[in-house]
Amino acid sequence: MRRRRRDASGAPELVELAALADGSLAPERRAALEARVAESSELAELLTEQERAVAFARSAAAEVQAPETLRARVPATEPGRSRLMRPRLVVISAAASAVLAVGIALAIFQSDTSGTRFHATLGPTELMPRADGGATLRKTPSGWRIDLDATGLPRLDAGRFYQAWLRNDAGMLVPIGTFNDGRNVTLWAGVSPEDFRTLTVTRERADGNQASSGEKVLVGTVSSGG
Repeated sequence: MRRRRRDASGAPELVELAALADGSLAPERRAALEARVAESSELAELLTEQERAVAFARSAAAEVQAPETLRARVPATEPGRSRLMRPRLVVISAAASAVLAVGIALAIFQSDTSGTRFHATLGPTELMPRADGGATLRKTPSGWRIDLDATGLPRLDAGRFYQAWLRNDAGMLVPIGTFNDGRNVTLWAGVSPEDFRTLTVTRERADGNQASSGEKVLVGTVSSGG
């Protein structure tokens, strides 16, 4: 009978224990739950498990390690207790779950932005003698993210735009994105700047012709660094 009673009411009790473990339990419920914990060795053990889960979540957020490393550090349960332990560790309160989610998100962001980097200083052309700028190229799992910032380029609208390109030594051009204004531009490339080392920006119009117009407004050489 005791087992059936615990199965029927265990989930709400575990939720309250998780909230008690991370300090989010309402004050009016805290005293009553602490009294029950003091009288029950089983509840005391459950509370200890929840406190360990909360501590682990907060440690993960503080260390900001890769998700696979976080998973590898989850304590293994004893074979005979795995069926009971699994739901107990899942029932972490909302606050503790949020802490763990932030840690994983930061880890993913860090892993995406800490790879190989290249830079390019963009200089003016005869067409735009007062334009200049720079670009940072970062390797990510999706490809190469290119953050470009330029000045001296008048805004283009009404079917007119700027097109950025990467070019290799053989003269092959790969389009990497279009924009209207040169400030805070994000572009993407599926080719490596190790092979396509020249970055150019041309002035284009929506005329159905996908080839470069040849109207260069910025040009620069990509170099490694960072």
